[in-house]
Amino acid sequence: MFKYTIMIDGMQCGMCEAHVNDTIRKNFPVKKVSSSHRKKQTVIVVEKPIEKQELQNVINNTGYTVMSISQEPYEKKGLFHL
Repeated sequence: MFKYTIMIDGMQCGMCEAHVNDTIRKNFPVKKVSSSHRKKQTVIVVEKPIEKQELQNVINNTGYTVMSISQEPYEKKGLFHL
């Protein structure tokens, strides 16, 4: 699995976060997505890598501005995960 951290400019409130999350869910097969307008970031967890340029285009088309995208391997952490 992969984790993408996207720095986004323009989110001002919880509705902005929901708008970004809904747009990402509609365009990509994500396992998890969460946004924070305070941190100016969205975090996505997916099973297969996605094209960074396509991700940037989808978010930019909503009216927000992608400032950066970073990708890293993701390992599920939890009490029973060994």
